[in-house]
Amino acid sequence: MPGDSKNDAAMMQIRGVTFLGMAVNVALSVVKIAIGLVFSSLALVADGIHSLSDLVTDLAVLLGLHLGARKPDATHPYGHGRLETFSAVVVAVVLIGIGGTMIYYATAAIARNDVAVPHWPVLAAAGLSILAKEALYRATKRVAVKSHSAALYANAWHHRSDALSSVAVLIGYAVLYVGFDHGDQVAAMAVGLMIILVGVKIVGDSLRELTEGAVDPQTVAQVMKVIDGHGEIRQWHRLRSRRVGRELFLDVHILVDPELNVAAAHEISERLEEALDQEITCPVNVTVHIEPDLPAFRK
Repeated sequence: MPGDSKNDAAMMQIRGVTFLGMAVNVALSVVKIAIGLVFSSLALVADGIHSLSDLVTDLAVLLGLHLGARKPDATHPYGHGRLETFSAVVVAVVLIGIGGTMIYYATAAIARNDVAVPHWPVLAAAGLSILAKEALYRATKRVAVKSHSAALYANAWHHRSDALSSVAVLIGYAVLYVGFDHGDQVAAMAVGLMIILVGVKIVGDSLRELTEGAVDPQTVAQVMKVIDGHGEIRQWHRLRSRRVGRELFLDVHILVDPELNVAAAHEISERLEEALDQEITCPVNVTVHIEPDLPAFRK
């Protein structure tokens, strides 16, 4: 089935970019934590721990992908795609926890009057992290958008938040040069707040799907364009949409020539389903209700 081939291709891409992210995260975390400890940079140590925590979210994405890919069964007739959405929530909760922890330790450091001294290895590590994690963010986001994976999109933002934390390290150290002793800690607090906001947004988007919210307006407009392109469909109404993981579920009522026999009317619905499957990038499950084009059925 076309939907199955889309799923298989998406899963390969998601796995590939996630394993790449895991390798990058391990390397960056070792470099940043080591340099941060040697040169007493709280922001860089926090940044390194953040990179290490990305491994947890990478594993959450892979687990959600594995569980969500299971075929529909008697207890889950619409499949297990919601498990991928739950993995996105897990990633978001980890992000919020990381942000809160960074703010806590930065505040404690200010209370102790810890003063950081700028060293070039710290700046070099932060610069390397910015380049690596921004590139990883872009690659992950591209696959997430293409595969319609909420969990991978959340993980992409986890990579972006890591890049932002490294930017904050640079800003904090720049402030140290102008005489503000706590620039490093304030930078860590700013990063923590940014990470929390990203996590809250991802949780909100995931809850919208879990509460059966409609799909995004762009996809709905694309679906409507495909339906309008079928001349044999005289009118349509009651278009409804929702997502289950990476899959799009649609149902729509179409009005056709009342003189058609059942086989001909069914053929129209089959062609509509094929067109939607070709035009929509994610796997599509369509339920078409066929009605005769009579005044009583027009809306």
